[in-house]
Amino acid sequence: MTELHLKSWRFRAEREQDWRRLDALLTKAETAGPEKLKRDELLEIPLLYRQALSSLSVARSISLDQSLTNYLESLCTRAYFFVYGARARLPQRLARFFARDWPAAVQALWRETVVSFVLSAVATVVAYVLVRRDADWFYSFVDPELASGRDPMATTASLRETLYDQPGASEGLATFATFLFTHNAQVALFAFALGFALCLPTAALMVMNGGMLGAFIALFASRDLGIEATGWLMIHGAIELFAIVLAGAAGFSIGWAVAFPGARSRIDAAAEAGRRAATAMAGVVCMLLVAGLLEGFGRQLITNDIARYAIAAVTLGGWLAYFYWPRRAILR
Repeated sequence: MTELHLKSWRFRAEREQDWRRLDALLTKAETAGPEKLKRDELLEIPLLYRQALSSLSVARSISLDQSLTNYLESLCTRAYFFVYGARARLPQRLARFFARDWPAAVQALWRETVVSFVLSAVATVVAYVLVRRDADWFYSFVDPELASGRDPMATTASLRETLYDQPGASEGLATFATFLFTHNAQVALFAFALGFALCLPTAALMVMNGGMLGAFIALFASRDLGIEATGWLMIHGAIELFAIVLAGAAGFSIGWAVAFPGARSRIDAAAEAGRRAATAMAGVVCMLLVAGLLEGFGRQLITNDIARYAIAAVTLGGWLAYFYWPRRAILR
């Protein structure tokens, strides 16, 4: 025991000054922030960290006292997170996400976004044509629970009433918004999560969602309410449908990487695509939340058709500009 204690004492005496220096620099960074460190101090930390790692390795190999080993493990862990971990604070990370990471991820998915949009648009047109020719097709595209009485059996007056002056519209709007937000969020998340299955479930969800939209518009158009119904839908749909298209694009990117990994392994290709798609999906959730609020409140409380179309145009234009307007100087 005496020899082991002597080894531990000598080991500590030869290196303790460097450990204390590293500890002091880390404490300064943790309490005051990394920006308070001088340039020389920032360059010093990685060198001291490697020395501490070497000391820890020696301490373990020659079985020095456990308290010394625990101290070095704690010191090396703190230094690791400083050297390799994210040093930005939460507000900075959020600002970076909205200013750079999310738009960059969406821009990188532009091909998949085009595919997702085309599938949805074609399904919308097909459903519209089929329902206009035979109203029974409506039930093939729309879940009765989601229709909430807006089906071919409803009268024209009742359909108009749902667009403008539904009795008690202000009551229960929060519940309605939550239900619709949950439904559309599920479509978006499933479109993303199931993309790994060679894109097929994602494509099916895009077709299903587009078909539902086309069937609804066709139903109202058959009662000469097509323009009014489109405004009623688009006050929230400009955001919501765009979000679902982006979710489909994220799913397609993963499925394509799995199906055609190139020179990489399928796992590596899917992981790389998944990181980019996950960033896009984090923002999609924000879009769906905004759409849910507009859906539950705005479209029932704003009953002027021009105002509805104006809101739809402004929101769609705003999102397109946010994602695709060149702003290299901002994104650096």
